[in-house]
Amino acid sequence: MTTVQKIKEVEDEMNRTQKNKATSYHLGQLKAKLAKLRRELISPSSSGGGGGGLGFDVARTGIATVGFVGFPSVGKSTLMSKLTGTHSEASEIDFTTLTTVPGTLKVHGAPIQILDLPGIIEGANDGRGRGRQVIAVARTCHLIFIVLDVLKPLGDKKLIETELEGFGIRLNKKPPNITVRKKDKGGLSITNTVPLTNIDHDEIKAVFSEYRINNADVAIRQAGVTADDLVDVIEGNRVYIPAIYVLNKIDAISIEELDLLYKIPMSVPVSSREWMNVDELIEKMWETLQLVRVYTKPRGLAPDYSSPVVLRRGKCTIEDFCDSIHKEIAKQMKYAIVWGSSAKHSRGQKVGLDHVLEDEDVVHISKK
Repeated sequence: MTTVQKIKEVEDEMNRTQKNKATSYHLGQLKAKLAKLRRELISPSSSGGGGGGLGFDVARTGIATVGFVGFPSVGKSTLMSKLTGTHSEASEIDFTTLTTVPGTLKVHGAPIQILDLPGIIEGANDGRGRGRQVIAVARTCHLIFIVLDVLKPLGDKKLIETELEGFGIRLNKKPPNITVRKKDKGGLSITNTVPLTNIDHDEIKAVFSEYRINNADVAIRQAGVTADDLVDVIEGNRVYIPAIYVLNKIDAISIEELDLLYKIPMSVPVSSREWMNVDELIEKMWETLQLVRVYTKPRGLAPDYSSPVVLRRGKCTIEDFCDSIHKEIAKQMKYAIVWGSSAKHSRGQKVGLDHVLEDEDVVHISKK
């Protein structure tokens, strides 16, 4: 029996099983078994090294990478070509794009790499089409644009989310606040600082039993966690990526229908052909990527606003700023002077390596 058939068998059994206190242990085991089978599918233990597949390994450029994911013929290539000026074959025919097409878009002075991925098909995470390679590239992106046809957005949205979820990609989510610490003896110790509403102790024990983990300390500090969240923590290979739903071809619908589309969270309706609302999409992308621009100021000269140093929020200290220019600068630095929203005074503030910078700050580095 193939892995795909085993997955189907487990899913069918889960659908047949009613959820109640008596079956929670059994369901927990099935969820863990399903995750293990999915892992086999993501990284099959084959002796032949296939790599990412021809045309799928792309050299990374820019400060962040945005991947276009969607079914064939939803307008990904047209949008990509107009955004970046890179030619990506566009046509009414399905599967016109067969490899990853990279391009670069400059937003607020920051170069952002855009990847046009081939159209995925239903069943991609089971290895159909070239889905495995497409989703493997999507796992490495900082942001995913899920491009949907405006005439059937919700059905396609659900299908693509299922394909990406099956490949360990969690969209617009944060890692669950669950800690698992394995130990040599002492059995399974479960503590929770919040009420467990979607999972009980039997289900937790069943998940650990399926993974053959008999001794561990489990701490749950987040309300509403499920057995799936617990499985994600144990597996440890999940990636949490923000996604924007790009609802393309709005030139084909009415204003009333457009108002309804705006109710879909994290969505931006656009028309790549008529170039409608694309500026809102670019602003939403910038806001979601959480990038921080920092301008340099040489001694005695005005700040250089033409080419900012772009950092990611969460990694935007003075030390990160120095390292992004040259690894030796932080060692040679005596102090830095910062102007902008992170500085206490408008005339500038003298700071050290651990000072956290904000967007559009100006920095002068004084060396020893």
